[in-house]
Amino acid sequence: MAYYAGLDIGGTKLAASVAKVEGGAVEILAKAKFPTPQGYPAALALLTKGLAQALEQAGLQRQQLAAAGISCGGPLNSRTGRILSPPNLPGWDDVPIVADLEKELGLPVALQNDADACALAEWRFGAGRGAQNMVFLTFGTGLGAGLILNGRLYTGSANLAGELGHIRCPLPTEYAPVGYGKAGSFEGFCSGGGIAQLGRAMVLEKLQQGVSISFCPTVEQLDQLTAQSIAQAAQGGDPLATEIYRVSGRCLGAALAMLVDLLNPDRVVIGSIFARSEGLLRGPALEVLQRESLALSRDCCRIVPAGLGDALGDVAAVSVAVNSRAAVDCS
Repeated sequence: MAYYAGLDIGGTKLAASVAKVEGGAVEILAKAKFPTPQGYPAALALLTKGLAQALEQAGLQRQQLAAAGISCGGPLNSRTGRILSPPNLPGWDDVPIVADLEKELGLPVALQNDADACALAEWRFGAGRGAQNMVFLTFGTGLGAGLILNGRLYTGSANLAGELGHIRCPLPTEYAPVGYGKAGSFEGFCSGGGIAQLGRAMVLEKLQQGVSISFCPTVEQLDQLTAQSIAQAAQGGDPLATEIYRVSGRCLGAALAMLVDLLNPDRVVIGSIFARSEGLLRGPALEVLQRESLALSRDCCRIVPAGLGDALGDVAAVSVAVNSRAAVDCS
């Protein structure tokens, strides 16, 4: 049994967790969270304060922690422990967060981007347990991939492996929602913002044709469309909302076909929107996967939703610490 700290950094919130890891299971014992303040120094102080609060709630002392892990949106460099000006964290320009927190906390600290951290969490404790080669897809605010290859996290030469969202979807389509700065990218079709963009384009087309749309009756309401509101309409049987998700699902299938043929994983774990709307996305995705991928590679790969649910963000940060400690113990 060992205790670990997890620090989850986002554009809108910070969270500090304390967890117990024993026998391949993880338990979040306590958590403190705060709105993300302006500026790195203020955030660093809040992370330290939050961890102290979580330790107090859990009845633990800091010296009982084996390590701390940080999960944060990129770009970042996990090898040097620096966060490199993420778009959702203005002012965080090449900040040495690992060195700063090690000095503040007096224990080993490790850093990974959020997709890689979630991949570690699902591989060690969630739907990816037992896999030797696993891909985790975020499918949330954006689309990123965390890669577990031959039983190890793979991050690439510049810590940028897995940027699947930047690749343009090869399927012919009359729509080209923008994601990751590229029209028609996988992130444009397979993310919350992308589905909302796709929905606005498809709904506007129908409204201009004089078709009544139950979940968006007027042009003025287009800006209120979200992936969630479209999913609710689709789950209620609305044909246009269902078609919006079918287009997204088909593009997801094209991405899966690329991953299956290129990496030959035994599991692909998909989070967030897929986990919540699997019934809308799985059928169209598997239809394209069946057509576009090699049978032998496809037949050994399971496509599953993330298993950690709402705890994924906290477990992801903790898993960064667990993985770093395991690497030290094996060296």
